[in-house]
Amino acid sequence: MQFIDEAIVHVKAGAGGNGAVAFQDVRGGPAGGDGGDGGSIIVVADSHLSSLLDFKYRRHYKAESGEHGRNKDQYGAAGDDLTLRVPVGTVIFEEHDQEKTPLADLAEHGARFVLAKGGIGGRGNMHFATPWNQAPMKAEPGTPGEERTVRLELKLLADVGLLGFPNVGKSTFISHVSRARPKIADYPFTTLVPNLGVVRLSDERTFVIADIPGLIEGAAEGVGLGLQFLRHVERCRVLLHIVEATFTTGPGRSPVEDYRVINAELGRYAPELATKPQVVVLNKLDATEPDKVAEHRQAFAELGVDLLTMSAATGEGIAAVLEALWSHLSAR
Repeated sequence: MQFIDEAIVHVKAGAGGNGAVAFQDVRGGPAGGDGGDGGSIIVVADSHLSSLLDFKYRRHYKAESGEHGRNKDQYGAAGDDLTLRVPVGTVIFEEHDQEKTPLADLAEHGARFVLAKGGIGGRGNMHFATPWNQAPMKAEPGTPGEERTVRLELKLLADVGLLGFPNVGKSTFISHVSRARPKIADYPFTTLVPNLGVVRLSDERTFVIADIPGLIEGAAEGVGLGLQFLRHVERCRVLLHIVEATFTTGPGRSPVEDYRVINAELGRYAPELATKPQVVVLNKLDATEPDKVAEHRQAFAELGVDLLTMSAATGEGIAAVLEALWSHLSAR
């Protein structure tokens, strides 16, 4: 299934029905019924959904209007509400809100938000009879339903987010520790969509890990794929920052420099991201000289970072990495 994590939709709630002007008979009193209320548009979070794909192909949604009032004191029927189901983790914004103030953040299954409220049905003329006007010719029109254009953004709900340059081994790692099967190859941006995997440790301990597409310098300004997927890091409780020293994708890099670049991008996108706890691990241990590993440990120690090591390909060191992640998760 195609992964879509952003969509713009236009919604219009149903209008309220008009009140009726009617009389029981030639000599009788007013008998015009009220119009029915218009249907509202309601957004509901559904844990069975994982993408905003449906909203890519249909952008306009309209709820039913209420029926008009009728004679013999008959009220018009209310319009049915229209329910839009979205994945858990969907955030709703006004389309042109530059401040990005959420209208709703649907972070739990079953969370609901009335996106557009239906119009109110107008009152029929039976409400306007007075001792001085026993045959009123007045009735109220129904009010229009709310109408707006909004942007839906999906932010994945994961305990751990994987960070790192392209090809540092994030996809290999997540495929080793979970049943997720992301595409793995030796060229940049193999991962084009986020991947979620459930990690199961001993004694029934579990957590969800998200493989975020590779970040590069300038991601916060839209370079590469970073800006598109940085939002998925926001909800993660702990970040697993993977670096490596073989650098098959370009010269002039170092694990420490990669670490600094990625964290600078996090800070530019959202300052609070740079303060999230991180477990930093040097991957591809099987292809790195032991003396180089010692050099990298020392370089990170000078930054106050305890560098772990692993080989996602062989599995060496992965158990220690998972335990370190669990230690952070259980402490928060």
